[in-house]
Amino acid sequence: MVSRTAADVVAGARRAGDLAALDAAVADCFACPRLVEWREEVATTRRAAFRDQVYWGRPVPGFGAGDARIGILGLAPAAHGGNRTGRIFTGDRSGDVLFAALHRAGLANQPTSLARDDGLTVRGTRIFAAVRCAPPDNKPTPAERDTCAPWLHREIELIRSTLRVVVALGAFAWAAWWPAMTRVYGVRPPSPRPAFGHGAHWSPPAPVPHLLGCYHVSQQNTFTGRLTPAMLDEVFGRAKTLAGLD
Repeated sequence: MVSRTAADVVAGARRAGDLAALDAAVADCFACPRLVEWREEVATTRRAAFRDQVYWGRPVPGFGAGDARIGILGLAPAAHGGNRTGRIFTGDRSGDVLFAALHRAGLANQPTSLARDDGLTVRGTRIFAAVRCAPPDNKPTPAERDTCAPWLHREIELIRSTLRVVVALGAFAWAAWWPAMTRVYGVRPPSPRPAFGHGAHWSPPAPVPHLLGCYHVSQQNTFTGRLTPAMLDEVFGRAKTLAGLD
């Protein structure tokens, strides 16, 4: 069923009985007019390097294991990455960095993420975004974030039984975790909330997952050296230990 309003998103998320149903519902969401206009404009005009490709141009579902012990939470798909390929962190420089790190950690079968049919698989890991459509300037509005939140909440509910740690890529994802945690686990965040930072670690009482902070794998961070491969390796090494995936 197509979602065209915030109420439709809430109802669609509730109806999704498994990840496959949720992924299909996410891909049929039209609830945020600004994001719909932008994702479709990008898919129509295309970047010169990809002018011969057919863009996905729709919301991008999560990717990975249904029994994930590690969740990786990002901001939103990239306009010419996930919005083009239809898979989160796929076909852009951020994905190159992320999946190279996951491969070094033994959590991905290959170090590259180029297209939905490239054979990529991940172990014990699910990757998803707080906002499922590519936003202009990578900046969703608070209303768009809140409209999209039920998709994230339902995805966490569906992997709740195995999820042990969430890696938040950037401050936006870190902030998005707290209402998701309250919605799924019925636990209020501490006051004051722990501040985001690379390597930050909030250890809650079970069954709430551990929360790890990691600078986003954006070019602004990786090209400037603010985020290095060694820093990513340390975060995912800790995530594996906390998740029992060593």
